[in-house]
This record gives sequence, structure tokens and C-alpha cells, in this order.
Amino acid sequence: MGRMTARPLLALLTALALPALAAAPATPAGVCKGTIYLTFDTGSQSQAELIADVLKRHHIKATFFLANEKTVRGDYSLDPAWSAYWKARVAEGHAFGSHTFDHDVLAGEKDGQFRVKPGFGASAGKLRSLTPDQYCDEIKRVDRRFVELTGVHLDPLWRAPAGRTSPRTVAAAKACGYAHVGWAPAGFSGDELSSTAYPNPVLLQKSLRDLRSGDIFVAHMGIWSRKDAWAPANLEPLISGLEQKGFCFATLREHPDYSSLFKSR
Repeated sequence: MGRMTARPLLALLTALALPALAAAPATPAGVCKGTIYLTFDTGSQSQAELIADVLKRHHIKATFFLANEKTVRGDYSLDPAWSAYWKARVAEGHAFGSHTFDHDVLAGEKDGQFRVKPGFGASAGKLRSLTPDQYCDEIKRVDRRFVELTGVHLDPLWRAPAGRTSPRTVAAAKACGYAHVGWAPAGFSGDELSSTAYPNPVLLQKSLRDLRSGDIFVAHMGIWSRKDAWAPANLEPLISGLEQKGFCFATLREHPDYSSLFKSR
């Protein structure tokens, strides 16, 4: 075989490299311009499968916050019927936190107790009082059910329903091992708002314009009240748009504010 000259050799190497370049992701590992932390709270679960499919297609790990909410199937999101769904998300490497078992929205404090209005359960829609220990147990109830469904524990994270906290609720949760997670102002998806007043294209444009590296983004796995669901129209365009800007995605296990919670695990 004769000696190959420099020019043909260069052409051959270029041709061999082209398939690899074509297969490379839009944002190769190690060259991210920033990181966005996608999080999803349970809801009607009407978008549960779509969300899982989109995340899997884009090889993205997210963080899910779970409450035992009524679903479009007529059951509840932490019923045994959802075991296979949550097991699959565990296998994919997502992170999981508590959203309180009955979706207890903080309404105030009185006589050292927390006044909450559960969205579900025996006291749904009624105000009830919880001691700090009882409030903590509402957070931990999700963990106990998640172990029953999947065989693994939640991560030491929780998100207050409606984002309503007080220094004492945050302290109560911290005392039993859970750090609170909110979201960035730019990370509010708007999927709970009226789709007439806040149509999906407007919400998408806002997110793509305003999200910055380090932001925590929140959406729901289905909202009963929104006429035009957010996820089918916006989730994949949002991810693709952020990827084109050079952003990568990670779970809250990698977030600088929470990563220290996992170092001893």
C-alpha cells in the first residue's frame, strides 16, 4: 500500500469524523453555558406520561414533588396503580421530594400550631391545625408511601403546596430532615393560570427569555382548571429552546444549595 499524502489523509479523517459530529448532542457534556433544574409537582396527572416521554427523549433528569392528589384516572397519584410509573422514574435516575401527603396549603399560624387547608384526604377543603411534629409527619407520609410503591426513599427535599411557607414550617421540616425547595421567579411556568389570559405561546416566550443558569423551574403534571394544558404545547419547545441556548439540565441533587445533603448518602 502506497504512502498517503497529507491532503487525501486530511479528507479521509474529516469524512470519518462527520458521522460522530452529526450524532453529537446540541450541548455536549462539559461545555454547558449553564444549568436549569426542571421540577414537577403532582396534579391531575393528565400529563404524567407525556412528561416522562419528553424527559426520556431528551435524556434529562428532573425532580418530582409528590402529594397524594386525585388524578384524571379517578384514583390518586400515590395509589398502588401508580407504582409502575414511579418505579420507572426511579430507574431513570430522577429525584423525588415530598409535597405533603394531602397537599396541605398553609393558611396561617395560631397558638403555636400551623393552620392548613388540605386539598385531599379526610379533611379536604377544611381548615385544620397541626403541631410542628404533625406537619412534619405530613411530609414524611409521602416518603412512607413512596417506599411502599418503589422500594426507595424520597430525597430529603420538600416543597410547600402553593409555595406557602413560614420560618416555622421550614424549621419544622428541617428538624425532621427535609430542606424546602421553592423556584426562581423566572421559573414559574404559569401552568396554573388561565390559558385565556396567559396563553401557552406567551408563557413559553417568557420562560425562554428570562430563565438563567441556576434557576429552578416548576410545572405540574396536570392542572384541572387550565383549559389548554401547558405541557403538550410548551414542555418540548422549552427544553429544545434552552438546549439551543447551551443550557444543560440536572436534578436538585446537583444544585449547589442542596448538593451537600447528598454527600453522606
